[in-house]
Amino acid sequence: MSASIRIPVGVVVERRKADSPWIDFTWRPLAAIPGEPDASPWTMLSETADGATFYAGRADVMLHSSETSNYRDNLATGEAKLWVVLRPTGAEPPFAVVCVTADGSEGEGYTSAGNDIVEQVPMPEAIRGTVDVFVAEHHVEQPFFKRKRDRANLDALGRRTRPAEDEG
Repeated sequence: MSASIRIPVGVVVERRKADSPWIDFTWRPLAAIPGEPDASPWTMLSETADGATFYAGRADVMLHSSETSNYRDNLATGEAKLWVVLRPTGAEPPFAVVCVTADGSEGEGYTSAGNDIVEQVPMPEAIRGTVDVFVAEHHVEQPFFKRKRDRANLDALGRRTRPAEDEG
């Protein structure tokens, strides 16, 4: 049976004026805040002449014991990251928080979905500590097995002889 835990986080996003004739704004995740903030989703946190930051909503960082090697590799970089996935809604609010993950492979998997915004943000120290403890408790080193190809059975392939050439 695999173990898993849930770490609640709040996602902060940034909206900037775009220097483009096709779009008005660019959006990107800025941070993941440990815990569940008291603010309502899409509360404006700050505003400047060229941009604004918003609390976009809550998500859970899910840790699964079967993925501890990916978490361990993330922690080993020295600058652990979380991957935040935002999906356009086509309405207001403009994006939904789809996922926040500590697994780089899972984060990368969301990049093939098309319109999703997938960005890395720094992993807060409180979350890093929780992930570190989870890896220490649940990681089991998996030995690498190189697969060997089976040799072809030539008799099973139905060997054919070459047809005799005409002598004439």
